[in-house]
Amino acid sequence: MLTLMINGEARQFSAPLTVAGLVEALGYTGKRIAVERNGEIVPKSEHGSIALVSGDQLEIVVAVGGG
Repeated sequence: MLTLMINGEARQFSAPLTVAGLVEALGYTGKRIAVERNGEIVPKSEHGSIALVSGDQLEIVVAVGGG
């Protein structure tokens, strides 16, 4: 099991897990989001190749349009 801090909340997931897998598990697929892992922005092009490990701290922000 992986224990990840997501937006300040501890959550557990099955290992192994990539950023892309986490995005899918959280239901953010297809949404405009920004992901920060341990203080560094993860480019969308790298979501499928970045493996998460227990203790990673992530901030996920969903872009909201408006006018």
